[in-house]
This record gives sequence, C-alpha cells and structure tokens, in this order.
Amino acid sequence: MRFQGRKIGATLLGALMFGAGLAHANIPIDGQFGMQPAASERAQTITDFHTYLLVIITVITLFVTALLVWVIFRYNSRSNATPARFSHNTVLEVAWTTLPVMILIAIAVFSFPLLYASDVEPTSEKVASGESRELTADDWVTIKTYGHQWYWRYIYDTDSEEPVEFESRLIPEDDLANNPGSVRQLSVYQPMVVPQGKYVRLNIAAYDVIHSWAMPAFRVKVDAVPGRLNQLWFKAEQEGIYFGQCSELCGLDHAYMPIELRIVPQDVYDQWLTLLREDETEAFEYLEQAQPRTSLQQLASVQ
Repeated sequence: MRFQGRKIGATLLGALMFGAGLAHANIPIDGQFGMQPAASERAQTITDFHTYLLVIITVITLFVTALLVWVIFRYNSRSNATPARFSHNTVLEVAWTTLPVMILIAIAVFSFPLLYASDVEPTSEKVASGESRELTADDWVTIKTYGHQWYWRYIYDTDSEEPVEFESRLIPEDDLANNPGSVRQLSVYQPMVVPQGKYVRLNIAAYDVIHSWAMPAFRVKVDAVPGRLNQLWFKAEQEGIYFGQCSELCGLDHAYMPIELRIVPQDVYDQWLTLLREDETEAFEYLEQAQPRTSLQQLASVQ
C-alpha cells in the first residue's frame, strides 16, 4: 500500500532535512541528520509519512509561537492596562475544537493503513505489468530469531529435518583487520542472510531478558521477549549489507549486540544454505568469496 501523500511537503524536505543526503544506505555516520535512506518500498512509505507529520508539526509550532509572541506584546500590562472581562467566545471555542480534530483525521487517514500494512503480512503483490499476483510459501523466508545476552541466534525454517541455525556475534575491535570491510561495533562473524526479492518473516523471542531486533533501513523494530513470540516482516528488495542493533537495554554488553543483514542473489543464497547444512564455517567462507563485504556496502550506498 503506497502512501498517497508522499509528495506533500516535498519542498520543505530539503530545508528541514538537509543533511540526509550525507547518509549511506546501510550505515549510520557521524553528524547524520534524518533517517537512513529507505531500503524497501514500505520503509519509503514510512519515511514519507514521517515527512508529512514533520510539516504538520512545523506549521503548528510556528503558529503557536507566533500566537504567543502576539499575546505577550499585544496584551501585556503596558499595552492593555484594562483587560477585557469576557470568558467565552463561541466561534473561537468551536475553532479550537474542530481544527485539532481535523488535524487528527488528516493524520489518521494515512497512519491507520500504514499501521495495518506494517503489521499484517501481504497476501499478494503487484508485478511489472501492474497486475496482482498471489504470494505463495515459496515467496517467503521464515527465520526464528532469538535474543541472548549478548548475541543473536537464527534458525532457518527449511525443508530439512535438522534445524539450520547459527549464532551471530560481534567482531571485536582487535579482529577487524582480519575481516576486510567490517564496521566497528556493527559487523558480525555470522550475519543473517536472505535472498533478494523475497519476503522475510522473523519470529522473534528471547532466552533471558528483553531484547529488541531493529533494522533502521527497513524501519522495523520488534521486542524479543522471553516466553512470548513476536513477529515482523519486510521485503528484501535491494542487494547489500544493512546494519542494526539491539534497541532494548539488556545488560552489561548491550552496546555489543549488533545485527548484520545481508541481501544476496537467490543463487548465492541457495548455495550458502546448502553449505550451511553441512559446515557452518565453509558456508560463511563461501559467502565472503561470493559477496564480499566491501562490494555489498558500495552497492547499498549507491542504491
């Protein structure tokens, strides 16, 4: 579902978020102003809605500020020594009740469909011809995601009887030199890998304390709660590397619990998954050879 008002306030966007153009598509940078560029159509819709709200908030703030300044200078004790004693104004009371309601309706018209689209998995998608196509199980990749202190564990839902799983841990700073293209505090030894063009379903929980799986480029964030299964979905549209972090304070090493997501071509994913069933080390060595970190980061930054 596309946000129909995506161009509202576009002329103000450059002035209000002038630094956004400095950001890469997959990594935060020092001095970044605004969101990371969207990595999916739904993420772009959320960004457009954010811009729409920013325009509304800016107009309200300027109006209230101007009104306060006018009241301070027009109705102070020097300018208005004898204040009026009336207490009601029907027109004004109707206006300050009706206008906020209209603003809320203008927000709800776009926010409710967006909330629904973000929460409910799609059952169809539009193809290049403009027609709708029903989604099947083959269009989805399901990954069970468990938060631990302080790493993530991923279990891939495949046709094999044995679960395909691995742990995703931070590359420490003293080992960055041995992993070309890795990013301090963000890169991991075994990243989550998904195929480009597929829909990804994450079933999220935790083993110990509350964690939170967050990926800014996709505008997704869901808590991992012990004893409770939460879910999120996104479409892996653009090939590249994307970074996130645990976004719930979870203890001593909370700051060392990053998330690395790699979106690769279908053939690379199939081969990686085949190798993963046999040997985890060999699978991730193949991944580094087929899709090196440096090339994927450059690709995501351009996109």
